[in-house]
Amino acid sequence: MNKTKNQFRPAQDFVAEEMVTALLKDSSYDFHELFEAVHVRLRARNAAGSGKEMLRLRVYEKLRVMVAQGLVKKDDKRYSGVAEALLTRQKEMAAAKARLAQRRSAIMHVE
Repeated sequence: MNKTKNQFRPAQDFVAEEMVTALLKDSSYDFHELFEAVHVRLRARNAAGSGKEMLRLRVYEKLRVMVAQGLVKKDDKRYSGVAEALLTRQKEMAAAKARLAQRRSAIMHVE
């Protein structure tokens, strides 16, 4: 029972945000370098809640989805981001985050 992951789900996803930021920042990574960059940034945000191995699995799964969607190119064992596609995804995530904040504030102000 495989689910297709072709669509961007507009939930707040810190791992995806940090992966997009890291892939836009540097030209290419091997998986270990990318994971370390994402892990450091998540720890700085105090958002690395689960264990390190579970986070490694989540990053790897998201990376595979990004490759399948065309956001990231894989050459041998190196991953590099497609800048235009990643910038578009970053804007989608920012818009989703704004909608989520707006919904939360609307719920809090309902009497």
